Amino acid sequence: MQKSWLLTCFFNFFIAAFMGLLLRLLYVFPVEIINYQFLLHGHSHVAMLGWVYLMIYSLIVHFFIPKTTQQKPVYNRLFWLTEIAVIGMMFRFPVEGYAFFSIAFSTLHIFCSYYFCRLVWKDAHTDSLPEKLLLKTALFFMILSTLGVWCLGPAVGLLGKASAFYQIAIQFFLHFQFNGWFLFAILVLFFNQLKANTNEKQFRLFYNLLVTATILTLALPISWYLPNPVFHWINSIGVLLQLLSFIIFIQIIRPYFQTFFAALKPIEKLVYGFALTSLFLKVIIQLVVLIPELAQISHQIRNFVIGYIHLTMLGVISGFLFAFLFKNSFLNGQKKLSNWGIKLFILGFVLTELLLFGQGIYLFLGKGQFPMYFQNLFWASIFLPTGLLMLIMNQCKISFKKR
Repeated sequence: MQKSWLLTCFFNFFIAAFMGLLLRLLYVFPVEIINYQFLLHGHSHVAMLGWVYLMIYSLIVHFFIPKTTQQKPVYNRLFWLTEIAVIGMMFRFPVEGYAFFSIAFSTLHIFCSYYFCRLVWKDAHTDSLPEKLLLKTALFFMILSTLGVWCLGPAVGLLGKASAFYQIAIQFFLHFQFNGWFLFAILVLFFNQLKANTNEKQFRLFYNLLVTATILTLALPISWYLPNPVFHWINSIGVLLQLLSFIIFIQIIRPYFQTFFAALKPIEKLVYGFALTSLFLKVIIQLVVLIPELAQISHQIRNFVIGYIHLTMLGVISGFLFAFLFKNSFLNGQKKLSNWGIKLFILGFVLTELLLFGQGIYLFLGKGQFPMYFQNLFWASIFLPTGLLMLIMNQCKISFKKR
């Protein structure tokens, strides 16, 4: 992997984390010249499209595109064109929100992602059935998710931003990005690292259950805007199928995981453990929405929403991305700066999640707000960009020494 790609992805992640820190600072010291909603749009777009998307892009190219094909200029040019789109969103969203320039850069990113799908579909070389199916499904879900984006214009024009159509279009995009494209991309990279000789029949059962569950669980966000008991039951089936799929997933990896885990360095064990624990918690938390009353409350209490999004983005997706990077020596876990950087990041994640879910439970029980909640959330959040900055500094230090 090109070091410039890696540093660029981490630079984007640091900027997104710094924007998140500013968002939490605004609850402590409101600043009138900063528009909270605009900054939130910038934070989410840079985190999703600048960090997760481009990091997955880099890892897919490294592991699945033959070396001779990787060296063609098209992959490098497409990476930097996509980064230009990210930088455009980074500067324009905090200033104007959804407006001409931010939408133009977002559209550019979508077209870059379409071209990336075409290239990978044509050039990718996979060694096993799990890799082949999961990679193609991840790309399919990425393209499918963008249908939600294309519906936003007609939704605003016909019914307005307050309409159920507009809100469902947003949720459609987010659902198939997080639970489709991102999750399936993480799984294909995980199977690539595990090198498991999986039972084809068992894997196909896991795969079919997970794909079905991913589609059915879209019913939950739809139910927030179109209240109807049928959506609750569709989502409930999806959640149960998802649970069953991950039980089979554990059965698939169990014979290989002990050997795989034993070969890892201590820091790699920590990060893989962090990622897998986050995935387990994500699956368990989704079982809560089987109770209709809690399904609605999960959306109404903002702390739960943010906590769950961060559990998925920072715990599951970013956790696995860090694990892949450490295992393949793209990040050097033997260096103190890198070692402490990832530990501070995990500490910040754990503290902020405890505060977010703890405050959500307090509100659910009608006990009001924690004393100094926003101040404590801000101080805990400092560990996230600090940890990322230490990882960036370590990579820059290594690159400088090699020169």
